[in-house]
Amino acid sequence: MAPDFFDRPAAEVARALLGCLVRSDCSGERTAGRIVETEAYTGPEDEACHAAERIGRTKRNAPLFGPPGTAYIHRNYGIHWLLNVVTGPKGFPAGVLLRAAEPIEGLTVMRRRRGRDELTNGPARLAQALGVGPDLQAHRLDRPPLSLHRGDPVPDEETEVTTRIGISRAADRPLRFYDRRSRWISRR
Repeated sequence: MAPDFFDRPAAEVARALLGCLVRSDCSGERTAGRIVETEAYTGPEDEACHAAERIGRTKRNAPLFGPPGTAYIHRNYGIHWLLNVVTGPKGFPAGVLLRAAEPIEGLTVMRRRRGRDELTNGPARLAQALGVGPDLQAHRLDRPPLSLHRGDPVPDEETEVTTRIGISRAADRPLRFYDRRSRWISRR
């Protein structure tokens, strides 16, 4: 998917990513999934965003200010890597967290990386199953080894919009999107 797909508000991109494919050729092994859950982080006015106004630009969140369609990888609780897609114009820190995907390719590789059958139903599990780590920081997501591709869009009547989960600030904003038909979402 070309960078211009991502050059719009994070909430629009979060909704549009449902049904798209995320493909990884990390470590020379192909894995892929159909995106079924996302969360938008809309910029400095969003208290849950890593570049909220109270935080500003730091070394840690600098990739979030990058061009649209690039990866922002961050460590959650000092343990797990999470994959985000930078959205909006360059210099405006907004993005979409990929929360869950339906595994469609490379399930054996995903199981080996995860060490269990819960493969991609959560942002940390998804990143681990795809082999995503800090080496992909600021990577353009229109090329290998990690790329996003158009898929079959999720119809509006099958899309659920809820408040974000797993955060303490601005948790009441309806910026979580998921395919209600999927058994792979992180949590209902």
